[in-house]
Amino acid sequence: MSVNTTFNKQISNRNFLSPIGFEFSLAEYPKVSFFCNSAKIPQISLQTVEQPNYLKRLDIPSDQLDYSDLTLRFLVDEEMVNYITIHNWLISLGFPETAEQYANKLNEDGTRNPLNFFSDGTLIILNSNYIPKIQIKFKDLFPVSLTSLEFKSTDSDIQYFTAEVSFKYTVYNILNMQNKIL
Repeated sequence: MSVNTTFNKQISNRNFLSPIGFEFSLAEYPKVSFFCNSAKIPQISLQTVEQPNYLKRLDIPSDQLDYSDLTLRFLVDEEMVNYITIHNWLISLGFPETAEQYANKLNEDGTRNPLNFFSDGTLIILNSNYIPKIQIKFKDLFPVSLTSLEFKSTDSDIQYFTAEVSFKYTVYNILNMQNKIL
């Protein structure tokens, strides 16, 4: 084996990934994205099936992938626009109380369109110089939970509100900035 072949298998960029270098955006709800201060790339796991064998059962890969929820933490703005946007999205997906809440997700002809319930999202990973390098694209996101906000007059220091939202989605892909799958 030549020396050049060995070095070609080495990592060329010796900089480490920074946990503060990211941006998140929702295609349909840009007001939610602006104050995002925490995001996790969700866990992905492959289910297995047991294959009988005369010595012992063997686990083999199945064709089913399980994706964990996408969880985001965001700072709540003073007018609560980003919080209310997620809240109203959840209400329109669940059991609306008014015709207006229901109408927010209707087609022009008045039929309920399930495609109106989703939004694609993108988590952009920045390098150590805060230049976008990798994007993680989530397809068909929809919220499933939104944390509460607790108001207390007994706090001596101001801790600005953060809220967490969890999303279900169809799939996510890891791409470079030219939209090619890595």
